Amino acid sequence: MAEGGRRLAAVLARLAEETRAGVTTKSLDRLAYQLIHKSGAKPAFLHYRPAGAQRAYPYSLCASVNSVVVHGQPSEYVIKDGDLIKLDLGLLYKGFYSDAALTVGVGKISKEAKRLMTTTEEALRAAIAETKVGKTLGDIGYVITKGAKKSGYVVAEGLTGHGIGRTLHEDPTVWNVGQKGGGEELREGVVLAIEPMFAAGKPALRQLRDESWATADGSLSAHFEHTVAVTKNGPLVLTFL
Repeated sequence: MAEGGRRLAAVLARLAEETRAGVTTKSLDRLAYQLIHKSGAKPAFLHYRPAGAQRAYPYSLCASVNSVVVHGQPSEYVIKDGDLIKLDLGLLYKGFYSDAALTVGVGKISKEAKRLMTTTEEALRAAIAETKVGKTLGDIGYVITKGAKKSGYVVAEGLTGHGIGRTLHEDPTVWNVGQKGGGEELREGVVLAIEPMFAAGKPALRQLRDESWATADGSLSAHFEHTVAVTKNGPLVLTFL
């Protein structure tokens, strides 16, 4: 999983470099497919049908624009200066999955957009610090919510992280809300996909026709994610270059 995570991180970093004005999100998907196969892995999302979905996902990459939080399908949309593009990607390497996401601010973005991105990424770092033996899922959710509230943002309603390993989505569910000491206790060897998703407006979401999730009020959103292992020596981020 560590090697698969390293390969995923490299692909995601390259995609972030190519996310600029004038590029379509579908072209980023094509690049993701090529890079993943070149790395010796397989796309995790392509043809994957998560629980509750009406149909299998037809792309390798999730590319969510501005108010779309997650599961945005690549299209002929031409990226513009000021956009926030959420790149969410997974791969399968030697029987194990890894999953990661980041938000790219294109060109000159607003101060509000920058602050939203920074706050969400900081919440992920705080959550990773809680991913230790003896801590709980509630501790992770607590610090994520605390990070959002501190900056005047909200946790996108109902969206979660998850366990990951031999399948893409495993137990436990990793909520972005929680209480200190609440929920399942973390044990050595558990691997989690931790993914705070924040909105600048209200927490309510609406599902779009392509089964992506967007803020109901049209406000900006941000999303960051890492695959993290619980070890006796503390958290080990597997999707880090």
